Amino acid sequence: MAKEWILNQAMNRWGLNKKNSVGPVSDLIRKCTPKTLEDWKKYYFEKVHPEEYLEELGKKLYVKITEVIQYEVAEVTEKDCIDYIKDVVISRTFDGYQTEIQTIYGQLQKFLGVPIKPAPDEWDRLYNVDFFIEVKDKYIGLQIKPVTFEHTFEDYKWKEMQETTHKKFQQKFGGRVFTIFSVKEDDKKKIKDPEVIDEIKKEIKRLEKM
Repeated sequence: MAKEWILNQAMNRWGLNKKNSVGPVSDLIRKCTPKTLEDWKKYYFEKVHPEEYLEELGKKLYVKITEVIQYEVAEVTEKDCIDYIKDVVISRTFDGYQTEIQTIYGQLQKFLGVPIKPAPDEWDRLYNVDFFIEVKDKYIGLQIKPVTFEHTFEDYKWKEMQETTHKKFQQKFGGRVFTIFSVKEDDKKKIKDPEVIDEIKKEIKRLEKM
């Protein structure tokens, strides 16, 4: 298994399985329409490349693994491994977290100051809800849509469907559903209508008093 992984990684790294090396094999085998492995082998060696050509590619792969990769592995130190583990666990995790909080979800959680949780898959299907806020034994639904969806949302049929599913959510869970439209500015997502934040805060307070 380890040997196959090394072979596969090296072959991909140097593109020895690319079209310019072995030809467009997916297209070629369809053109060949072989009934057996032997049919395909005969077609490839006669019409595409001779067997000796693949053997030369294999020898090239061997050199890459035994010379280049072996040299690179020898260059790896214990410190490199320690630094890499720390980088993946600490630095890259933090970078991922920063990216996450820059999303609409992260902005909402920051502005509202309450935990926001992903909705179960069935809520998306039944109520058109992406996230929810738990207030006592009640739930507020949140639906996040890109600004391009707004035009669709204004369409009568879509609007009617949204209102129907959101009404069902409120009847079952007690809280309203809010649709938050996102817009991209300077490659960053932001909430198009910030006033929705105040509306959600009012709904949280309403449910807290119940």
